[in-house]
Amino acid sequence: MSATAPSPYVFDATEATFQAEVLDASFDQPILVDLWATWCGPCKTLGPLLEKVVDSFNGAVRLAKVDVDKEQALAAMFGVRSIPTVVLLREGQLVDGFNGALPEGAIREFLLRHVQPREAAEDAQAEAPRVEETPEQAIARIQQEIAAEPDKAELKLDLAVAQMQAGNASAAEAELDALPANLANDDRARRLRGQLEFAHALKDAPTAAELAARVERDPADHAARDLLGVRLLIQGDTADALDQFLAVLAADRTWNEGQAKKRLIAAFSVIDDEDLVGNYRRRMSSLLF
Repeated sequence: MSATAPSPYVFDATEATFQAEVLDASFDQPILVDLWATWCGPCKTLGPLLEKVVDSFNGAVRLAKVDVDKEQALAAMFGVRSIPTVVLLREGQLVDGFNGALPEGAIREFLLRHVQPREAAEDAQAEAPRVEETPEQAIARIQQEIAAEPDKAELKLDLAVAQMQAGNASAAEAELDALPANLANDDRARRLRGQLEFAHALKDAPTAAELAARVERDPADHAARDLLGVRLLIQGDTADALDQFLAVLAADRTWNEGQAKKRLIAAFSVIDDEDLVGNYRRRMSSLLF
């Protein structure tokens, strides 16, 4: 099996490039990592199939190929005990994986649990009707569509999003929790969970001024700094909010079961400024790895 990348979506990864090209890049799009070796028979079968399937996703996912003989530190990092080993990274974290050679259909099914092919996404957007409506109108429309097609799970996600846009956080959460597993990792579902997390966090929370005063008195008051970040984020002061979460992460990444990292990831999903998000994703990654 050749280690030469056959397409723009397939590349060789080394210990020197792994941070930037795999971990950091996984905040922008999922990265599939193929841990293989030249002497491995099943690797020779699996490798071309992985490349073919990834190529068919048209850039929605990329494939990083790691030669475990040359990159033993990376193999150790993933705890590789047999090859081929394939893992999927998203937002700097391992979200799924498998061992051994799978047929092309199984590989495609594995990726489809986490990634939508870019061409399909663009087609769906082109076909979607561009109708301006209020969140309340959207809720009424989607409920009618669900009544007509109760088995169409995608409509339930549409309803959850519309409920959140209308300010009905509890209704949105109920719809979100009822989604089937294949939609739980949809980008819109992930974004919605981030919004709900912030909504829950501010229940009975002090004002931003009170929280800022607590942080000024005690910079190690992580609880106050965390809630201040949430307040700032909702007020639209996104950079200042992310600074608060980063400060907690830098001081104690394990505080409250790693809440600062969770806050950052959730914030990234609800902030539209791609440049700002990219900058803070890299800063978060530098603190974690």
